[in-house]
Amino acid sequence: VQLQASGGGLVQTGDSLRLSCSASARLYSSYFMGWFRQAPGKEREFVAAIRWGTGRTYYADSVKGRFTISRDTAENTMYLQIDSLKPEDTATYACAAAFGYSRSVNEYRYWGRGTQVTVSS
Repeated sequence: VQLQASGGGLVQTGDSLRLSCSASARLYSSYFMGWFRQAPGKEREFVAAIRWGTGRTYYADSVKGRFTISRDTAENTMYLQIDSLKPEDTATYACAAAFGYSRSVNEYRYWGRGTQVTVSS
């Protein structure tokens, strides 16, 4: 499975963005799809995940209330809606697929190229 993230850009504090992650092949209902981000000089961190079949969602505590993960199974596409953007959200956002729920980078098997989100103050 090849994944491609898109939708990043340069925005101002308080703006919103919707990131997309397109998959090259049909995703199995048992897959967990996740979003991760990596800021300069920091480790990659878990942001959110969604179980492909049921749509159940999981979030890092730091983004609850501002980030919304969703998916369109017909389009094999996952989304990350980010509202009220803050400078500390500046990072490269990448999507990934795993066979089971996890917040660990190591458990995700397939990764897409990231998309850069830069939030100016």
